[in-house]
Amino acid sequence: MDTILVFILFFICLLCSIYNGVSILYPLLLGLICFMLISLRRGYTLNTLLKMMLNGSKKSLIVIKIFVLIGVITAVWRACGTISFIVYYGIAFMSAKYFILSAFLLCCLVSFLLGTSFGTVGTIGVVLIVLAKSGNVDINTAAGAIIAGAYFGDRCSPMSSSANLIAVLTNTKLYINIKNMVKTSVMPFVLSLIGYIYLSLGNPLAFYDNQITQAISNSFNISIIVLFPAVIILVLAAFRIDVKLSMSISILSGILIALFIQHVPFLQLLQYIATGYSMDKNSFFADIIQGGGLYSMLTVSLIVLISSAYSGIFEGTGLLSEIEHFFEKISEKISVYPALILSSIATAAFSCNQTLAVMLTHQFASKIYEKNRLSNYRLAVDMENTVILISAMIPWNIAGAVPAAALSADTGFIIYAFYLFLVPLTNLFIRKTPLAPDNDITIA
Repeated sequence: MDTILVFILFFICLLCSIYNGVSILYPLLLGLICFMLISLRRGYTLNTLLKMMLNGSKKSLIVIKIFVLIGVITAVWRACGTISFIVYYGIAFMSAKYFILSAFLLCCLVSFLLGTSFGTVGTIGVVLIVLAKSGNVDINTAAGAIIAGAYFGDRCSPMSSSANLIAVLTNTKLYINIKNMVKTSVMPFVLSLIGYIYLSLGNPLAFYDNQITQAISNSFNISIIVLFPAVIILVLAAFRIDVKLSMSISILSGILIALFIQHVPFLQLLQYIATGYSMDKNSFFADIIQGGGLYSMLTVSLIVLISSAYSGIFEGTGLLSEIEHFFEKISEKISVYPALILSSIATAAFSCNQTLAVMLTHQFASKIYEKNRLSNYRLAVDMENTVILISAMIPWNIAGAVPAAALSADTGFIIYAFYLFLVPLTNLFIRKTPLAPDNDITIA
């Protein structure tokens, strides 16, 4: 009974924090303390619980190293003009008639390069929604396409924190996971394109102002060389070079371009890397391009650390054993993948954030997949196809609520975010066999 009460309290606190715009770190810490108190009441010592938390947090250390590189690279790419180049030419070659389709494809590209849904929405997404408003395009329709495209890269970019987190949790290789994700997303991607072509015909862009492109060209040297840091990521990813090495090389090239092409002072560049990029000019684009840096990754790193500590306590104390048993019974009745979809909905709805939802889903599913002799690579791609995307469709989960708020959209965007629900649904219906589906994925 005490566990149920804590879960209810934890959930209410999470909802209140999201509704009031307060960081979810506070309810996460409160919940962690409450679960520790329950465990102490059940006879576990404080020292034992701290060891459990430490063991759980160790899982996140590799991911946090990636976070550090992501923080640096997002600031450097802003300073050296890489992001500005992509926004400038993305808008320049955009089709007004097929604006919704163009928005989706452009966000897919940017999110794959950046590896972050929030970063994609906060840069190119904001630009696109401004164009949509000025061009009489329905806001929720445009936001659905933008957020769907943003999660394309959040799911399968080598720089994605969620992709790296799942690779660590499942003890799998990142690039093999990405290959499997590509194979399982072809059909939903094509169906999404068809849907956005249809929506584009009913929502053409009436006109758009070129002030944004003018602001970019006035502020940055947008010659082809500034795209080099992004090209490095793509080329090295094709050769399956370790993502930490490829990001480091990209950062180095971006620093050189910022110093010698954009003429950013060295000390100023160091400040950008630490606290995020900013522009002195008072313009619309200056507000959009700012951000990144190590400081921007502090909150998300703490969320991952705390969520990992939850995972350690839950695993060590067995507080969730009844829930694990429940989903195991469900999997026996409706098969493994449908049970994973249900557990993803439950964890994404309860945890209100993607990271803890991933941790909990892995804890519920890992034993089920092992029992059914399914590989870790199957578990990894199935989690990428479910909990990562489903989190963005829960109205109160920050995975979708924050991007929607940034785009001035409401929950109505969800029905237009085709890619988010087509990936889990198409994979549900095209499974060849219910309990032995490793035939269609790469495991080595």
